[in-house]
Amino acid sequence: MLRRHFLAGIASCSMLMGGWAYAAEDTIKVGVLHSLSGTMAISETTLKDAMLMLIAEQNAKGGLLGKQIEPVVVDPASDWPLFAEKARELISANKVAAVFGAWTSVSRKSVLPVFKELNSVLFYPVQYEGEESERNVFYTGAAPNQQAIPAVDYLLAEEGVERWVLAGTDYVYPRTTNKILEAYLKSKGVAAEDIMINYTPFGHSDWQTIVSDIKTFGSAGKKTAVVSTVNGDANVPFYKELGNQGVKASDIPVVAFSVGEEELAGFDTAPLVGHLAAWNYFQSVEAPENTDFIKKWKTFTKDEKRVTNDPMEAHYIGFNMWVKAVEKVGTTDPDKVIAALPGITVPNLTGGMSTMLANHHITKPVLIGEIQADGQFEVVSKTDDLVPGDAWSDFLPESKLLKSDWVELKCGSYNTETKACIGGS
Repeated sequence: MLRRHFLAGIASCSMLMGGWAYAAEDTIKVGVLHSLSGTMAISETTLKDAMLMLIAEQNAKGGLLGKQIEPVVVDPASDWPLFAEKARELISANKVAAVFGAWTSVSRKSVLPVFKELNSVLFYPVQYEGEESERNVFYTGAAPNQQAIPAVDYLLAEEGVERWVLAGTDYVYPRTTNKILEAYLKSKGVAAEDIMINYTPFGHSDWQTIVSDIKTFGSAGKKTAVVSTVNGDANVPFYKELGNQGVKASDIPVVAFSVGEEELAGFDTAPLVGHLAAWNYFQSVEAPENTDFIKKWKTFTKDEKRVTNDPMEAHYIGFNMWVKAVEKVGTTDPDKVIAALPGITVPNLTGGMSTMLANHHITKPVLIGEIQADGQFEVVSKTDDLVPGDAWSDFLPESKLLKSDWVELKCGSYNTETKACIGGS
């Protein structure tokens, strides 16, 4: 019954979660805004569960400011306009102190006006295209310089790739990321005819022609790779077709930005061994913090087969940063919490410490992982240091002069040449 209430987004006056009985006036409410149905449920449902675990753990420690934290879960159902409606419901009707959620950039773009209008706080846990910095948003997923650019650098240096297929789902994240990557590749001397770009709709299922085109493109005598920003459940038939047509990692490696352990749990991984993914965390990372997190996750879900993934770690970092900021200022007041978050440092799950920067992005290591037969990743490359997230790409002429600084400049898009804030303030 509780699960059905959550999925319906009903905030009751009292509920039971993790053994705690809630009375509305005695709790701090936190919104969980993730698709539990539709094309993105394959990725987002786990993030809902991760948030429930993090909240239950914090409550077991005594809660926050002497109160228990009450999760309010809604299902925007992979419907981008519905994200805005559900965000407004969480903030206005349910009076949540902060919201953790969204996955696709189109869902994030949908809710931005709501968070600005109602002055609430969103923690966004997924890799994205950058080119944004909002006062009310804290980006705990990777910016392009923390995932896409390092992935291309790895393929250039380690695989000797000369031809590039940029394959993505047709929405803002893949299109903007590929625009950045195309400019970056050309700056590295890659010719336009050696870059193939392809977009497919959400939920795309017929990959036979596209995979055939990729094979043809890769038969020109130059080492070819696919950089994939395909999102959601379309990845299942995409990778299946790669296997059907015998596209092996040794011939045309695929490096994915939206495929992690959770997505691979639904695949026959045998034909995918050797293909790659670029993230800031893998379940296979050996670190005491990660071992403890995995153990708690399996205990919480009562399922030894449940896996962890990168966006879960982003929620882990973001939630702990929010708790630390609230404790620091002694209130959940959005303005005070927003001001307190930059500079907050908490452990990540790879054995380091991540810091919230003045541009509302965090520091993260960059890892390249190779798919194994068991659906896990072997880390084949890791940055020596944590990489600071860059809100604005250095490889696009319209953004290379922009800087985000919400501490001193109070601006998300400050032009370093004209010395003027041109928006996002």
